[in-house]
Amino acid sequence: MNRFGVALVAGLLGGACAGGEDHPRAVVEVGSEVPPYAARTVAGDSVSLALLRGRPVLLNVWATWCAPCREEVPYLESLHRQHRELGLQVVGVSVDARGEDRKIAEFAGEFDMTYAIWLDPDERVNARFLAIGVPSTYLIDRNGILLWKHLGTLRPTTKGFAEALDDALKP
Repeated sequence: MNRFGVALVAGLLGGACAGGEDHPRAVVEVGSEVPPYAARTVAGDSVSLALLRGRPVLLNVWATWCAPCREEVPYLESLHRQHRELGLQVVGVSVDARGEDRKIAEFAGEFDMTYAIWLDPDERVNARFLAIGVPSTYLIDRNGILLWKHLGTLRPTTKGFAEALDDALKP
């Protein structure tokens, strides 16, 4: 391999291992601190996981075109309504394409979504959390530690979720 090839590979590997906001973390495991992540709301406000520190967070990555996402939204909404008094912050991160804000708002209205909706058309959340598809869900404790993660539709019967949620809601 010539010097250009070596430099290119080194640059790519170095970028993938960096811990800055623009690069994914090397590991996102249950029991470890979640990576920094920020997005914006439909109204254009900046939001981040750091701003939610001190509260348990159920972070759900979804898209309007995702059929399993449509199935799980009513359950997520019920969790939001049932546990918000205990501090649970349900956050739905839409990975719909840029310019789909109206479609996202219509979807939220159709499903009576009252929990927070963050927009991430560049799918940075997938890079930060090493997600491989939608829906994917992450339960984060009050200290920013990942308690539980799941790829696929979240249901009341999803293995391990009820126990992890109970742990997250403890003061």
